[in-house]
Amino acid sequence: MSSKNPHSSTASTASTASSTTIASLFSPIQSAADITLDTVYQNISASSWKQLFTQARQAGLEEFIADFQSGKPVNQSEKRPALHFALRNLSKTPVLIQDQDIMPPIAKVWQRIEALCNQWVGVTDVIHIGIGGSDFGPRLAVQALSYVPHINSRGMRMHFLANIDSAGLAHILERAHPNSTRVIVVSKSFTTLETTLNAKAVVDWLKAHNRTQTQIAQALFAVTANVPAAEQFGVAADNIFPFWEWVGGRYSVWSAVGLPIALQYGFDTYQEFLAGAHAIDQHFFTAPLEQNLPVIMALALFYQQEKHHIQSIAVIPYADALEDFPKWLQQLDMESNGKRIGRHGQLLKYSCPVVFGSAGSNAQHSYFQLLHQGLDIIPIDFIAVREPMSKLPEAQTHHRQLLANCLAQAQALANGKTSDNPNEDYPGKRPSNFLLLPKLNAFYLGALMALYEHRTVALGALWDINSFDQPGVELGKVLAKPIEQALLTSSEPNLISADATIDAVTAARIALLKK
Repeated sequence: MSSKNPHSSTASTASTASSTTIASLFSPIQSAADITLDTVYQNISASSWKQLFTQARQAGLEEFIADFQSGKPVNQSEKRPALHFALRNLSKTPVLIQDQDIMPPIAKVWQRIEALCNQWVGVTDVIHIGIGGSDFGPRLAVQALSYVPHINSRGMRMHFLANIDSAGLAHILERAHPNSTRVIVVSKSFTTLETTLNAKAVVDWLKAHNRTQTQIAQALFAVTANVPAAEQFGVAADNIFPFWEWVGGRYSVWSAVGLPIALQYGFDTYQEFLAGAHAIDQHFFTAPLEQNLPVIMALALFYQQEKHHIQSIAVIPYADALEDFPKWLQQLDMESNGKRIGRHGQLLKYSCPVVFGSAGSNAQHSYFQLLHQGLDIIPIDFIAVREPMSKLPEAQTHHRQLLANCLAQAQALANGKTSDNPNEDYPGKRPSNFLLLPKLNAFYLGALMALYEHRTVALGALWDINSFDQPGVELGKVLAKPIEQALLTSSEPNLISADATIDAVTAARIALLKK
């Protein structure tokens, strides 16, 4: 199995370079894996960039990257390494945990995925059940690659079921064919409430359509770290793909969580997706900070926080294929770095801003008024694709207009416009990045996603945040259980004890719902 990666990082190590030489490496326009990053409109002076790289070194960013790569427990709260980059290590260079190479079991999963692709015949519908990191990544990739002209596709209906709103479940089941449907249940613990409820409902649907227990077992697949729970649910052992504890959910699309990519578009396309991410990994681990794209993007945002105290950022891909990219990034950024307490228990000065965005140029007719003339300064990442994603006669004309809009918005936000009429005055000095992909295919999609993953991790290191845990999501899950019981029973919620889990406001709302 080859990586089929014709690309390589443009960066090289500079461990022996003098500080003067290192400083001279920086340019506001840099490239890696053929993706270009232009930070000119960040309006950061050469001296400020120099200071930023000094701050990064003083914060121990170089050491953190080395620890991350070497498998040290950078997720210190859970005492685990974060080795999701090993999942796309197509070179199979050994990656060690306690002197054990984890690449052989990963390669075995690749072989199993390839074998399943070859066996996957007669399937009309795939229901992928998962939530959060088990949903956003594969959903984004399957959707984005569907826009690639002439991509090799099985043309199956890919249904992504995440929420426990039964309307979404009904919408899928109305269209799927039970005799030719396969179900992939994705849950690291195999105890996720939404996932297990939806999985049970889909199994009940299969039973209601007279599928036998054997047929249901053949239709069920699982991706999990809890193999016994998957087997107890009824998934055959041969249909269970492992999910390791050192993989965070939001970093998991590179594992068997990404099965829908391979099953829909073929194993070669899946490998290209991994290869693009692997190219960025090599760049992130070897490039000096001054040429390191994820680091440069992290430092630009870090600078804008310190200078303008920004509270939000916008990510605008000028490609319909990347409509779901900001949604995927929201989880990556805000679940990783949306924290007020640092790695050493200290109260933080800065953490993750709110992330939002949608496809341009649609976004221009939505919230760009706020970006241009609102009170807050909101940094923007403009993402463009050099080649159009259509073979229509109008493709070049439309794409030229699309790119023109992208460049024009960045220029207008940066330079502004002075007018005697206050309504026509644009303050300008609104910072932005410009990211240019040569084309959008599996390789560059993988590279783009890995670029932002490493940017998120670098920001966490700069803020002194653990980017690999998510304790804040647990409290609501705990409180939901007694509230569900209160909704189920006719008695009043317990508000007597000092440690009552339902407060008076929620009790009143429960009463309202039960009327």
